[in-house]
Amino acid sequence: MALSNDIVLRPRFKIEVARYNQAILSDFRNVKTTQSRFIVTRVDDHVFIKFPKKKQTFWSPQLHLEINKVDENNSVIHGLFGPNPTVWTMFIFLHFLVATAFLVLGIWAYSEWSLGKNVALQVSLMVLMIVIWIALYFAGSIGKASSKQEMHALNNFMYRVIGEEKPS
Repeated sequence: MALSNDIVLRPRFKIEVARYNQAILSDFRNVKTTQSRFIVTRVDDHVFIKFPKKKQTFWSPQLHLEINKVDENNSVIHGLFGPNPTVWTMFIFLHFLVATAFLVLGIWAYSEWSLGKNVALQVSLMVLMIVIWIALYFAGSIGKASSKQEMHALNNFMYRVIGEEKPS
């Protein structure tokens, strides 16, 4: 699994496994009592793997797996790496706030321009919103890069539990 894509902040993957999905889900249910390196939570066909609180940092990722049944002998695992949902929600909220401010400033600038007034303040603030948006993007990219080892640890753990050979 390649994690080098610089554009995607939340890498996704898909694995086809020659096992029944309930067997895989029960393996995850069983492993949460036999190890303490990760916290494993299962809700229906979804498995969440994350680090214990004492090992988590602001950017610590978690792995969300959806294990779907294809037939009685095959399953498909859809995986998504991402930050803590609270961090992700805050990040998306900040993006929404910056985009809303940009639109409001654009409307204000257009109104002032149509009245023949100076729009330097509004345009300057719009440029500031673009700079803030770029800074948010790079902050997310830096967070992803700083947690790459943790993502690999989660990925290796998942492959050990499902009993599949990890692709190179």
